[in-house]
Order: sequence, then C-alpha cells, then structure tokens
Amino acid sequence: MREAHFPGRAPIDAYGKGGFRFADMSHRGSLLLLPSGIYGWELTQGDPLSVDAFQRVLDEAGDIEVLLVGTGKDLRPIPADLKAALRERGIASDPMGTGAAVRTYNIMLAEQRAVAAALIAV
Repeated sequence: MREAHFPGRAPIDAYGKGGFRFADMSHRGSLLLLPSGIYGWELTQGDPLSVDAFQRVLDEAGDIEVLLVGTGKDLRPIPADLKAALRERGIASDPMGTGAAVRTYNIMLAEQRAVAAALIAV
C-alpha cells in the first residue's frame, strides 16, 4: 500500500470521527503536517509518544521552529527524551488536545510561520 501523502501545506478544515478534512480531501487516522507535506501517521490515542514515532519531524527540523502535538482528546505531556531530541534540533514543542492543535496550526500557517503539527485523530 502506498503511503498517504499530500505534497503541500494546507489548513485543516475539519477533524473528528477518527480523521481530518483538508484541501478538499479527507483522511482517516492521524496526521503529520510538515513543511514537505501532509503525511498519514500510524499513532493512535494511547500510543507512546516516542522519538521513533517523530523521526520524520526530526528529519525536517531545519524548516520547523514550532511543533504542535495534538495528543488526542486528553492532554498528555511530551516525554523528556522526545522533548530533548526536538530541542537539540531547534524545535520548540507544545502538547495540547488535538482540537486546540488544529486551531493553533491553522492560525500559525496563515501567519506563514515555520510550524509543523503531529495530530492524533479523535
């Protein structure tokens, strides 16, 4: 199966029911919104927030200043090792519920900020 990928940046139009709508498309599951595009992401609510799960984010660190982490319905802290790996690459990270992360991402994207988001579907 081909990896889900949208080759561009787009605001999130809607979220919920296990997925997201953006760019006149819908995606079921979680997403990584990066400078290189929007990617399907295998994480679900309750999965560990590990360095390995964020490798694609780390690979694009040069183009990211802020990473918004939508942790699902409930706020979860970013583990110390992941926070350190992001900080070492110059990325500030901010965990929040997925809804808040979507709204904040859309604002920062409209402001043309160097923002990325990791959004766990709700």
